[in-house]
Amino acid sequence: MSTTPQIGSPTQAALAEGGRNWLPYWLSAPGMLVMLAFVALPLVLTLSLSLYPFQSAGGVGDQMTWANYADIATDSYFHVIFARTFGMAIVVTLICIVIGVPEAYVLSRLSARWRAVSMVVVLGPLLISVVVRTLGWAVLLGNEGVINKVLMTGGLIDEPIKMMFTFTGVVVALVHVLIPFMVLAVWASLQKLDPATEQAAESLGAGLFTVMRRIVFPQVIPGVLSGGLIVFALSASAFATPAIIGGRRLKVVPTTIYDEFLGNLNWPLGAALAVVLVVIVLGVSLGANWLIERKYKQVFQ
Repeated sequence: MSTTPQIGSPTQAALAEGGRNWLPYWLSAPGMLVMLAFVALPLVLTLSLSLYPFQSAGGVGDQMTWANYADIATDSYFHVIFARTFGMAIVVTLICIVIGVPEAYVLSRLSARWRAVSMVVVLGPLLISVVVRTLGWAVLLGNEGVINKVLMTGGLIDEPIKMMFTFTGVVVALVHVLIPFMVLAVWASLQKLDPATEQAAESLGAGLFTVMRRIVFPQVIPGVLSGGLIVFALSASAFATPAIIGGRRLKVVPTTIYDEFLGNLNWPLGAALAVVLVVIVLGVSLGANWLIERKYKQVFQ
């Protein structure tokens, strides 16, 4: 049955007269309205809240001010927290790339049966609450946890290794939580990869490492980029994992925002921290996207 618009239809008439076809806009309107209601509007309200002062006696003040942003820009306490947050996000992203790209490559080369089983294993963590997964890591990493008990029983260490409430512990837990996003993004790019290019390189004497570095990796850069941006944004804004594994000592921006809103009741400062976090994540993401697309422009064409 043909789906070509009839000559007398409004769509065909509008196109014939050189007019604009409004059908795609009407079809996308519900989704755009939902996005505006649940994403854009809260961001605008958060931005407006951040421009008011905090009054210990009366809550939010009346006069608009940039004082909250000035405090963030001049206080070294917030500098350390932002540096720790984005340093952690960068480390998590790099580890996910190192692990996720080879894992996705292996998945793409498996038979259909084993690929299905492996995909269930990779996607399994996404079916479990992030809080439950993080609590599982707390059981593993604690001073009385499974890892320390095994090492002490085997005589490899004399006293427990401190892994909870450390930068390393949070990074390990975040990598476990976010690695599926990287694997899926790279695996989608590998579906477009022509196996003949690898065979040609191997016939010319290239080893596996050379094939991966010069043939496979450049062609899956779009997947690495999209997966890296997702992992970076999610790790920079993660709350549950840093709060449970990092505890009160290892502050990051999301846990600081939580403390300002619900602990100190300083909503304007918490809103300002949230705005700065969003702006930096967007800036880093757009900058990385521009640089990588410029360097590998032949892949993105």
